[in-house]
Order: sequence, then C-alpha cells, then structure tokens
Amino acid sequence: MTTLKSKLKEDLTTAMKARDELTSSTLRLTLTAITKEEVSGTTARELSDDEVQKVIAKEAKKRREAAEAFAQGGRTEQAEREKAEGEVLDAYLPKQLSDDELGAIVASAVEEARAAGAEGPRAMGAVMKIVNPKVAGRADGGRVAASVKKLLAG
Repeated sequence: MTTLKSKLKEDLTTAMKARDELTSSTLRLTLTAITKEEVSGTTARELSDDEVQKVIAKEAKKRREAAEAFAQGGRTEQAEREKAEGEVLDAYLPKQLSDDELGAIVASAVEEARAAGAEGPRAMGAVMKIVNPKVAGRADGGRVAASVKKLLAG
C-alpha cells in the first residue's frame, strides 16, 4: 500500500475515534474514489503516490466547484460544508503555486517555445507541454491555461 493511501486510512481511523464527522466522511469518500480508480480498467492495480495525489486533487476540485455552485444557488450552509471538505483534502496536496511563481514558470516556458519557433496564440499547445510537468499537482489546469493565454496574447 502506498504511503499516502495508508496515511489517509490512518487519519480516517483517528477521525472516527475523535467522532469528527466532517473529516471521516470526506476521507471515506476519497478512499472510495481511490479504490474505484484502482479497480477501473481491465485489471485491478495499486495506485502510486502520484496517482493517489491526482485522485485527491480531483476530489478537492469537485468540492471547490460544488461550493461555488451552492453559493450561487443561495445554499450557503451546503457551500460551507463543501468548502470545509475541500480544506480537509488540501492538507494532503502539495502547496499550490502563487500567481507570481506560476507566472515565472509560464514566462520561461513561453520563451523556450518561442526559441523553438512557436509564436502567437497557436503556441498554446507547445507552451502547455513545457509547463504542465513543471507545475503538476501544484496549480489547477484552468489557472495555468489562463496564465499562458494572457502571456501569449501579449
């Protein structure tokens, strides 16, 4: 079992003993999503820590989007719950890049792509190929794409 998955299970046990309903339900749902990912496909397999981290990031993103939707719908209590669940999951993810750090990485990638001959908005794919491995798990794809578009537009 991967270290991140075992940490989730240990934290679930701790939360259950402490009768922390929010944390225990959030971790249960996340472990279920991990198990679902492990058994999907033709054969069951053990996920690596990186793959487990991607599942956690996907679950955290779902919570953020749900919180926004509930807030727009006027259901503040449910929005707060989703936001709190997202914060529980954020503890298991690497620290997100600040806008300045992301901007610096994107700027160097744009320069690298321009040196390779990619120019203008059509260089988006080339720049994203350079940026994505550098920011994997530390910045949301939408943020990265918006930053790249802004720099390419000039």
